[in-house]
Amino acid sequence: MKKIPSPVLRGSTYYLYRRVPRRYEAIERRAFIDLSLHTDSLTAASEKAVKVWSELVAAWEIKLTGRDGEAMARFDMARELAANRGFSYLPAADVAKLPYAEFAKRMDAAIPSKIFNVTDAEAILGIVPPPSMTVSGALDAFWTLAKDRTLGKSEDQLRRWRNPRLKAVNNFIAVIGDKPIDAITADDMLDFRAWWVERIQQEELTPNSANKDLGHLGDVFNTVNKLKRLGLSLPLGDLKLKQADAKTRPPFSTPWIRERILHPDALASLNEEARAIVLVMVNTGCRPSEIAALTANCIHLDHNVPHISIEPEGRQLKTKHARRTIPLLGVSLEAMREFPAGFPRYGKKSASLSATVIKYFRENGLMESEEHVLYSLRHAFEDRMLAAGIDDRIRRDLFGHALTRERYGDGASISHKQELLQAVAL
Repeated sequence: MKKIPSPVLRGSTYYLYRRVPRRYEAIERRAFIDLSLHTDSLTAASEKAVKVWSELVAAWEIKLTGRDGEAMARFDMARELAANRGFSYLPAADVAKLPYAEFAKRMDAAIPSKIFNVTDAEAILGIVPPPSMTVSGALDAFWTLAKDRTLGKSEDQLRRWRNPRLKAVNNFIAVIGDKPIDAITADDMLDFRAWWVERIQQEELTPNSANKDLGHLGDVFNTVNKLKRLGLSLPLGDLKLKQADAKTRPPFSTPWIRERILHPDALASLNEEARAIVLVMVNTGCRPSEIAALTANCIHLDHNVPHISIEPEGRQLKTKHARRTIPLLGVSLEAMREFPAGFPRYGKKSASLSATVIKYFRENGLMESEEHVLYSLRHAFEDRMLAAGIDDRIRRDLFGHALTRERYGDGASISHKQELLQAVAL
């Protein structure tokens, strides 16, 4: 291996900075390696640089030759062969620790005269080593292993589910490198945590950003380790950062909604679909994504009680309680009549909806304070229902929230809901 250049000092910390060799360009997304060595000592940094670089090269070689895939296939086959012979696959070290009777049974089954070939014996005795899978390889495997979690998700929901996991893995690779997951140490995880602490201080982020990354990373590693039966002891202990007190987003006041948001000219320049979705939120308290995903089958304008139904149609609902019916009244009914078939612009891209509306509200002085967000309309609807004395069970049903006690009966009828909401509709 070529001599590694001296670590680069930035501020009080040394970094490993080196161009990725041309040999690995096809399987490494970065053009340069730029990793913190988390030390202000040149001697320590030089030693760590050699270790980190050798681990990077080893991981690249695994990916380049495809040995991670071949090793996984061999490991899977060993598990299957062991099962066919009536044994669960165990690593050789664990086989050696079995009670004598069980150990002898395996040894007897591995006698050449009783097996088809040496591969069977390797499987029975646990001689096939677990595959060495890189961090990026683990993510590739995760998408398939966790496929059951994506059933029923829309394209937009799938994107929002995948992106934070992809971001967490990419962040880890950028800081620690794309090393084999069985080579990840407790120090690696602490270094990743320290990188987040430093980033939070520099960019004024919240601990929640780091905790989400750590959670998604742990989910990927643990899922692959468990479902691929790798038997690894991963250093994923309690690394969470202390969470600051959660901010409670304030509701819009009723006068603000009436006089500012519902002023005839207030939403005039907002695109028609976004404007309608905002108005539907006012008297339904629905999430923006729920309204954006409505289809013609979920919009019931010809019913005796005009209403919308939140259904798992082309998407996955947030929770099992989110399936519900909500009457349409006032400005919400008028807005929904303009889009009886739904909102094609935002149906599959609800994330851009919130960004569009929040930007418009801030640029046009429609946010009551810096703390207000689009969801403040949902909170305002809850406050109006509370002030009107609407029962907790009905409020929870309208919001799609779980009850804190056992649920009895079907709840209020759509007509009863309409009658109650007449007092709070704007």
